[in-house]
Amino acid sequence: MNTKTFKVVKTDAEWREQLTPEQYQITRNHGTERAFSSPNFDSKLKGLYKCVCCDRPLYRSETKYESGTGWPSFTAPIEPDAVNAIEDRSYGMVRTEIKCADCDAHLGHVFPDGPPPTGLRYCMNGNALVFDQD
Repeated sequence: MNTKTFKVVKTDAEWREQLTPEQYQITRNHGTERAFSSPNFDSKLKGLYKCVCCDRPLYRSETKYESGTGWPSFTAPIEPDAVNAIEDRSYGMVRTEIKCADCDAHLGHVFPDGPPPTGLRYCMNGNALVFDQD
């Protein structure tokens, strides 16, 4: 289900015009929102979570779960090539950053402490996602 086959490239000015200041800080500057503050972090609605920058489908609500962290958490992306995993050594830690495969938006991080079936916790910034209810 590869929905796009090209990279979305925009200037910094174009990203700033399209995004709110918080969305820009998170997605383009690798920011993080405060826990429990993001849209849909505790939503139980059925639907699709997409990249706020390029509209790429990223996660289905069926893979969303309550991790207790205060950020939307998922067990897996909608398809393996929807996101890219990159080593992140910022803040004196070694983590795995997750970026949108189509536009390189910073989405959050993935951790190996999630539930079955994957054992992964894709801990995303809610402001990096747009939710479309089924």
